[in-house]
Amino acid sequence: MTENTNPFKAALAARERLVGCWLGFADAYVAEAAAGSGFDWLLIDGEHAPNDLRTILDQIRAVETGPSAPVVRPPDGDPARIKQLLDIGARNLLIPMVESGEEAGRLLRATRYPPAGFRGVGYPMARASKFMRDKNYPAQANDSISLILQVESRAGLAALDDIVSVEGIDGIFIGPADLAADMGHLGNPGHPDVRDTVIGALRTISDRGLSGGVLTGDAQSAETYFEAGANFLGVGVDVMLYAQAMTHCAAAFKSNGIGRKG
Repeated sequence: MTENTNPFKAALAARERLVGCWLGFADAYVAEAAAGSGFDWLLIDGEHAPNDLRTILDQIRAVETGPSAPVVRPPDGDPARIKQLLDIGARNLLIPMVESGEEAGRLLRATRYPPAGFRGVGYPMARASKFMRDKNYPAQANDSISLILQVESRAGLAALDDIVSVEGIDGIFIGPADLAADMGHLGNPGHPDVRDTVIGALRTISDRGLSGGVLTGDAQSAETYFEAGANFLGVGVDVMLYAQAMTHCAAAFKSNGIGRKG
């Protein structure tokens, strides 16, 4: 029988500093390449990348070939979608656009079997239980799932105390891009007002004993956020890294007179 431990959940609880990257290609081949890159976690994005249940499943399998923990972000907090993700083996979920303690509690219950929650009981046919070869799964599933909630609006920040009070949540991730837009700074998540707001939120999360995270591609900002109490940071997005590298490569050769001037 299998012992259903979740090292990523344990690392969050221990407030270890964890660095991750977004996966937006919606492709298992790319995800497998990323799995060996050394990140502590890789986020398979179903909110802004063209993913569906099967492409997410393929990428979970691919990331599991390496040491990085696969984290899945669905497009919303639909309990039916959460149930499907858990059944295919997602153990770490990041749910976007959470704006109240009531919503946070509902999302937590969606990840738990009764009586702790209302997750549908379909584990005999689920990959998560190794198709019922893992006899421990039903008893251990609730404790092996990590739930991170993404707060990315002024309404969510106003409800932050209520959200972090929901016992059983593993972390809060601040979404700077949506927060910046909501604060009137669309396209400028590095605006001083946004940064100050993020820092204040991270301190609140840390003071309440939860893991706090944020996405930033700037090393100086990353250190500032760590100092404010964050302990899991997203520091890159694969599609952006690819586009930047391709652009740099083309420009480098064309600047040396190789190829047609574009």
